[in-house]
Amino acid sequence: MANCTPCTDFIESMGILWESEGLPRIAGRIFGYLVVQPEPCSLDDLAVGLGVSKASISTDARRLEQLGLVSRVSRPGDRRDYYTLDPEAPASGLEIRLRTLRRFDRCRIDSADRSKLHPVVQQRLARFEYAQDRLVKALEDVLADVRSHLTSSAPPTDIQ
Repeated sequence: MANCTPCTDFIESMGILWESEGLPRIAGRIFGYLVVQPEPCSLDDLAVGLGVSKASISTDARRLEQLGLVSRVSRPGDRRDYYTLDPEAPASGLEIRLRTLRRFDRCRIDSADRSKLHPVVQQRLARFEYAQDRLVKALEDVLADVRSHLTSSAPPTDIQ
């Protein structure tokens, strides 16, 4: 990129990150773009700002809205839709991660089947489950803390 700015780098990095997570790169770029925009953006604004088609923007903006990461807003006298980062986006992002982690729980081997496994395998499974349970609990605690800060008017001051 010839005209590189920190925001441009951030937006592109978000796209690459999302793509590495199996999501559309443009969705990550839209998210990154909206993070650094102080005002809501129309589909036209997003298409021009990101240099992609309005159709692509529309599809992924709706996807982000369904995930609870962006909100669609309107302006009086204007028929266009505008998108902005949802105020609950930090919590929504954590909830998405938590749902993903909880999918692991559906893969657990029940105790009747587990008793038939070699003790080394039983121990291995127990270690994975312990780590999984700790991670889910930690993320639940972080989510509760983030929600608490989102409902207060002051930003968190104890971030380390």
